[in-house]
Amino acid sequence: MLILSLLIIYALMANYDFQRSIGFVLHDTARLLGKRYDQRARARSLGLTRSQCQVLVYLASHEGINQSGLADLLDIEPISLARLIDRMEQAGWVERRPDPADRRARRLFVCGKAKPIFDQILAVGRDNRAEALAGFSEAERDQLLDLLLRVRRNLTDGRALTEKAGAEREALAAEAK
Repeated sequence: MLILSLLIIYALMANYDFQRSIGFVLHDTARLLGKRYDQRARARSLGLTRSQCQVLVYLASHEGINQSGLADLLDIEPISLARLIDRMEQAGWVERRPDPADRRARRLFVCGKAKPIFDQILAVGRDNRAEALAGFSEAERDQLLDLLLRVRRNLTDGRALTEKAGAEREALAAEAK
């Protein structure tokens, strides 16, 4: 039975074109964009990883956020962010300040050392986009971005719908008892 199941799965996969799968293509494209960003950042001697650049960019527009909120924005585990922030704080890129409303919490802020490097971070991003979108007309670039924003909106709205459906199922199950 197991061998038959594996043969069926193999046959289905053999006929599936992963290169035309939106999930596969988006993930692979994001991976390549990230890899190129890292290469460019190293070439410019930024002294920051892509993850550190992301932290700085998010903090620049969300200064005073706590680590948990920043971890949510970055979609990473809070413990992973804590280690990243520890290294960045030691290097003088960010600082933690006490939260006036909660003695246990700390708020995150960009240090003065980081402000001059934002232009370089943005330049690396511009170069990355230019390479990725080479040969695209401005209309095609706009259309691609609009379509990707629609995909993101669908998935965000879909998550809310899934959560709502789950809550409704739980309520119905509770009523049935």
